[in-house]
Amino acid sequence: MKKIIIINGPNLNLLGKREPQIYGSLTFNEFFETIKEKYPNVSLEHFQSNIEGEIIDKLHEAGFSYEGIILNAAAYTHTSVGIGDAVAGIETPVVEVHISNTFNREDFRHQSFVAPHAKGIIVGFGLQSYELGIQSFLNPL
Repeated sequence: MKKIIIINGPNLNLLGKREPQIYGSLTFNEFFETIKEKYPNVSLEHFQSNIEGEIIDKLHEAGFSYEGIILNAAAYTHTSVGIGDAVAGIETPVVEVHISNTFNREDFRHQSFVAPHAKGIIVGFGLQSYELGIQSFLNPL
């Protein structure tokens, strides 16, 4: 059974409440329950923090014992050299995901400190971005 963790960054705890026109009306926990049911043969976990250092610590913890990490570092994607360095320093492949199309938003969101170290990036498919990330680990090219 593949072991995959989803790590979410700042403000993603507000999914379902925050800007539903961009992020939808489901909470992440509601969405997570649906994907756990859809992928019963995958050991799925998730972690969310608004604190940069906690995200780095979780990457270090998962980065040598999981088969895949799906990382939505949210705003830290564009600002955190430390998270980018953490992704570079671990063995587990990381897929960077974003719910919104970051290239359709403010210019500062067009840069990622994660992407140069990621297996790939998925942006703009709503919560389905996470499912596409899972599929990338189950059906490698």
